Amino acid sequence: MPENQNQNLQKLLAMALDRSVKGRETLARTIGSLFSNEEKALSELERALMTDILGKLISDVEILVRKALSDELSSANTVPHELILMLANDEIEVARPILMDSPIIEDEDLVDIIKTRTHQHQLSIAMRKDISSEVSDALINTGQKDVIKTLLENHSAEITTLTLEYLSEQSRRIDDFQEPLINRRDLPLYLAERMYWWVSAALRSHILRNFPVDIQDLDNRIQSGVHKLIDRDRLTAPQEKPATTLARKLNKDKKLTTATLIQSLRQGEIELFEAMFCEMSGFRQDGLRKALYETKGEGVAILCLAMGIPKQMFATIFLLSRKGHPEGQTTDPRDLSRAMLIYDKVSVDDAKLIADSWRMDPSYQNALSKLSPPPDVQKITGGAQATS
Repeated sequence: MPENQNQNLQKLLAMALDRSVKGRETLARTIGSLFSNEEKALSELERALMTDILGKLISDVEILVRKALSDELSSANTVPHELILMLANDEIEVARPILMDSPIIEDEDLVDIIKTRTHQHQLSIAMRKDISSEVSDALINTGQKDVIKTLLENHSAEITTLTLEYLSEQSRRIDDFQEPLINRRDLPLYLAERMYWWVSAALRSHILRNFPVDIQDLDNRIQSGVHKLIDRDRLTAPQEKPATTLARKLNKDKKLTTATLIQSLRQGEIELFEAMFCEMSGFRQDGLRKALYETKGEGVAILCLAMGIPKQMFATIFLLSRKGHPEGQTTDPRDLSRAMLIYDKVSVDDAKLIADSWRMDPSYQNALSKLSPPPDVQKITGGAQATS
């Protein structure tokens, strides 16, 4: 062993005999300096010998000194793995700097510490930068809510999509997970949308239980707010179709009427008709198309009745709109009879209630159905129910 390294070892042994606070502080500084600056000059055998000696010394020094040593070595790249692992498994005051910052400690070490050490050790690892998905999964498997919340708030932590999906489902009952999940940049859009809807549905149920509010106005506001959040989260907003732009302009200029609906149908402008109907009714296109085309006439009857469209105009709209069926199906005469019967049988108020339920976003309806049974629309329509 080179003379200067032998002198260092002799110094360490001499300091180990000095049990004063000052002697222990000097020991910590010397150890930190030795491994931070001179470790590359040590052979494997010498390093192993020194690590063994230091391990025995460290276990005997006061916790304040061990903490000082841990602080000094936490960012070093040239420290024996065995020494770092010893500090990482120490009491949390000593271990915390190593667990949060040391580049020496490995994923396997972290997983083992998560499984065998204290809750505070787990929290410290959850705050570590750039932890792997393997370590993230080990933290989640602890089942500790505050550990998982801390991990979710650590945006540098790698968390797999499958794990995010599991946590988003868990956040239905664990409120603390909701905000940090939504704020993660790696949360897939489909999970964000799902969470927006069921969180909003739960909020709706709470409001209805505790406050006297207009349920339809509340639903409209919730859906409007969630759609804004979803649109915000999309990387690029979809380009608005010309038909939608024209329908919005006609509505703004107060030129959007039942007559213009019928005129667009007569001219074969199905896309424009749908856009104008959406603008007049407040439906989103997917919900409107289901109500128009995926029923045997009751959908058009209920919508026209709710919008105050006269019976004769409703019949014209019904016959012409069937030509726009996505599958090009012909109209069964019995469908018209059925639709006319519903138009005569259902009251305007009931039609508005049914149309309101259809107008809901399907994701919102699904979230509500998991909280309480859906309204029995079939009793109103005599068994005819559109889907949205």
